[in-house]
Amino acid sequence: MAKKWFVLRVQTGRENSVRESLLKRVEAHKLQDIVSRVIVPCERVSEIYPGYIMVETEVDQTSRIPEKAWFTVRETPGIGDFLGSRTAPVPMKDHEVERLLADVERKEMAPQIRVGFKRGDSVRVKEGPFENFDGYVEDINPAKGLVKVIVTIFGRATSIELEYWLVEPV
Repeated sequence: MAKKWFVLRVQTGRENSVRESLLKRVEAHKLQDIVSRVIVPCERVSEIYPGYIMVETEVDQTSRIPEKAWFTVRETPGIGDFLGSRTAPVPMKDHEVERLLADVERKEMAPQIRVGFKRGDSVRVKEGPFENFDGYVEDINPAKGLVKVIVTIFGRATSIELEYWLVEPV
């Protein structure tokens, strides 16, 4: 059988721990011959792609993942879903895999999430229960990719912590 690479959505800031959990589950289910590699993709500037890991797994002639591997991956704590549709994840293109693998092999330092905000910046929440709320950045946790934002709710300043990609500059 051929092998293809797939991208998985995972909890931001937990990419490495989710990768380790998945590798342990693959080993426990004796799937190392099917699910051969799991990596956290990084750019040359040692920036993590927050919320994603890549997995190389065996596929059949129609690029379907074997059922046992599919469920082992999907049931790993911290993994949201494969990119693509719920029932048919889309494998990565070969040139995408080559570029990301080259970047991962070249990394010289531990990856960090690049957060494009600084304290005091005005921002707007893009998604979630506070969507379209305006506020300002109170604190940044780049290691976890989190931004603490002060928004006004019912006339009171309230601190909320969000993943950095959920806010945009105003």
